[in-house]
Amino acid sequence: MEKETLEKKIRAGSWNGSSLSEREGQEWDKKKEMDFTYTNIDKFIRTSLGENAVFSNAMYNGDYSMTLEEAQLKKHEFVKKALGIKKGSKVLDLGCGWGGWLKYLKDVVGAEGIGVNLSDGQVKACTDNGLVAFIKDARFIKPEDFGTFDAITTFGSFEHVASVKDYLEGRHDEVYEDYFKHVANLLNPGGKFYMQSMVFDKNMLPFDEIDINSPRDSNSYFMALLLKHNPDSWIAYGHEHIIRTASPFFRNTYYSDGRLDYIKTNREWTKRFYKFNLKKYLWFATLIPKLFTDKEFRHQLAILRVRPNRVCFEREIMGHSRLVFEKI
Repeated sequence: MEKETLEKKIRAGSWNGSSLSEREGQEWDKKKEMDFTYTNIDKFIRTSLGENAVFSNAMYNGDYSMTLEEAQLKKHEFVKKALGIKKGSKVLDLGCGWGGWLKYLKDVVGAEGIGVNLSDGQVKACTDNGLVAFIKDARFIKPEDFGTFDAITTFGSFEHVASVKDYLEGRHDEVYEDYFKHVANLLNPGGKFYMQSMVFDKNMLPFDEIDINSPRDSNSYFMALLLKHNPDSWIAYGHEHIIRTASPFFRNTYYSDGRLDYIKTNREWTKRFYKFNLKKYLWFATLIPKLFTDKEFRHQLAILRVRPNRVCFEREIMGHSRLVFEKI
């Protein structure tokens, strides 16, 4: 299908099941998306996973006898070693979430960690717990904002760098290259960059086949539900796509496939999400009126119930990449 036709499709709303009137006037910039996706579920995540939740793929590397907490710690230890982070190192975390990695840097390593994020709820959770975090767009940080760094990390926020519109307009690569240019400018000579990100895998659907009105067990429905969760994000096509667009500024030194680890991580999160907690259920009770008045909120609850991310990983619609880069 030609991009012009796809553009009409997204304007008509059929790419995610919304009508034009429902979407009219909604400017899905990244700040709105991050608040929509993460601030809305802030209390739910913190009561399920802890005040400084580590809400990104853990590192089991095939050893699924580990607990979730052990696998998250293993990931942090791997990144610390791969990037040469030590006491006194200055580290920037792009998309810092609820601050799990920042807390590790501060309490375990003794490094100076600075986080940026666009979710009010996540940044507040960080600062309330004594971590350094700011409301800033990770795509456009400049040296004059916080200086330069010995190491930079991103645990999943790269998934939000490119938008659906960027993809439809053929600017996917351009947006990524600009992002990597900004990251390189923030690194000191010899600095390293770690990133992990969801990517599209071999069973990804053509864009125009994604429809929220598809049968509930179809790949089309699960992809559309994910777009409800992140309505202004479009991920990379495999780790090769990331490495290629980073190549003008970075040399790739490490790659591993985290798809199976993500499935395990997601299952462990789900156990904790369903574990009884009075605060959590009281929070759910306050949301009951929205079930009747807000169709988009009902989709958000469906995401928590169905776990479309995990389904897409199980069906190899999506994969997961862990990458280490050295600044050229």
